Amino acid sequence: MELVFLGTGAGVPSKERNVSAIALTLLQELNSIWLFDCGEATQHQILHTSIKPRKINKIFITHLHGDHIFGLPGLLSSRSFQGGESPLTVYGPPGIKQYIETSMEVSQSNVTYPLHIEEITEGKILETETFSVYCKLLEHGISSYGFRLVEKDKPGQLQVDKLKEFNVRPGPIYQRIKDNPIVTLDDGRIIEREAFIGKNKPGRVVCILGDTRQTIANRDFVKHADLIIHEATFEHDKKELASQYFHSTTVEAAELAKSSGAKRLILTHISSRYQKEDVPKLLAEAQAIFPNTALAKDLQHFSVTPRKD
Repeated sequence: MELVFLGTGAGVPSKERNVSAIALTLLQELNSIWLFDCGEATQHQILHTSIKPRKINKIFITHLHGDHIFGLPGLLSSRSFQGGESPLTVYGPPGIKQYIETSMEVSQSNVTYPLHIEEITEGKILETETFSVYCKLLEHGISSYGFRLVEKDKPGQLQVDKLKEFNVRPGPIYQRIKDNPIVTLDDGRIIEREAFIGKNKPGRVVCILGDTRQTIANRDFVKHADLIIHEATFEHDKKELASQYFHSTTVEAAELAKSSGAKRLILTHISSRYQKEDVPKLLAEAQAIFPNTALAKDLQHFSVTPRKD
C-alpha cells in the first residue's frame, strides 16, 4: 500500500504544487489503484509516475469544488485510449453524477468501459474482501466528505511446528489448512485451523479528509488511524481566516492527529501563498504538537507499512 501525492496545492495550481489528487496504489492487495480527488491536470501529473490509468478502478471525490474535480472528465475520457477496459466507479457527493454526465455529453466524449457513478451519504459506502470504506460529512462551504479505509485483518502465520507435532507433514495440505476453517485429513482426522494458526495480523487504517474546519469534531472518525491525510491550507497565525473560509491550519490538523491516537499525519492542500521556503515553518508548527508529521510535496511517495500488533 503506497500513496502518491499527485497534487498538494489549494484553490489554484502554483509552480510548485498542482491542485488536489492522491493515488492509493493497492497493486499487491487488489491489483488496482484508487484515486482521491482529481483536480485540473491530474492526468498530466500521472505522466511523471509509474501509475497506469487503466489500473485506476475507483475514484473518490471529497467535494465538488473545482480544484478537486476539474481534471475528472479528462481522466475518464483518456482512460479509454490507455487500455482501460475494466469497470470504474466514481464515488462522490450529490451532484457528481450530473457533473460527469453533463461534461461527457457536452464534449461528446464516450468511454469504452463500464462507468458507474455513486452519490454518497455518511456511513459505509464500499465493502470488498480486503477493505471497508466509510465516509463522514465534514464542515466546509459545500458538502465535503472524509474517507476512512479499513483493511480487514489477515490470518496469522501457520504454526508449522504444531502441525508436525500433530503428525501432519509439509505439503499442499498446509495451504488447505490455512485457507479453510476446518479440514479433513486423508486419515479421517479433523483439523481446526484456529488451533494451528497464529493471531490475526491487524489491517491498516487510512483516513483521507477533504476540505474542512472544526477538525476535533472528526476525532472519532479518524480514531487510531495508521495514517491521517489532512488539509493544512493555512499557518497557525491565520486561524481566523481558515475558519472563515472553512479550512484548517497546521496546528488544528496536528491537534486532531494527537487527540485521536493516530500514528502518522501527512499535511496537504497548502495555500499558494506559501512557497518552498515557508515549508519548514509550516511543518514545525505541526510537529511541535504531533512529531510524526510530514508535509507532502507533489509526486512524493509514502508507504503505509503493515501493523505489528
